[in-house]
Amino acid sequence: MNKLLTSAAFTLCLLASSTALAAERTVTLAVQNMYCAACPHTVKASLEAVPGVSKVTVSYEDKTAIVIYDDSKSDVKALTAATTNAGYPSAPKS
Repeated sequence: MNKLLTSAAFTLCLLASSTALAAERTVTLAVQNMYCAACPHTVKASLEAVPGVSKVTVSYEDKTAIVIYDDSKSDVKALTAATTNAGYPSAPKS
């Protein structure tokens, strides 16, 4: 019984620590192929469909997308894949 309790406690600690390590992140993506004022709507929709994304702001003028996301549910690779699959390749802006 003691081993079972120790194992359960260890599992709970692991779950708690992984949740504690999750954080809200912000990334600015440089987005290609935005040639008209309607393009940002498609880019925004593609990013909002990614799990964990909470806010997206797309600028046609700057050719950027600012994305706020939960890094326990998504990552930059998923965000850039979403825009690329929609026809707008992107990469983190340096």
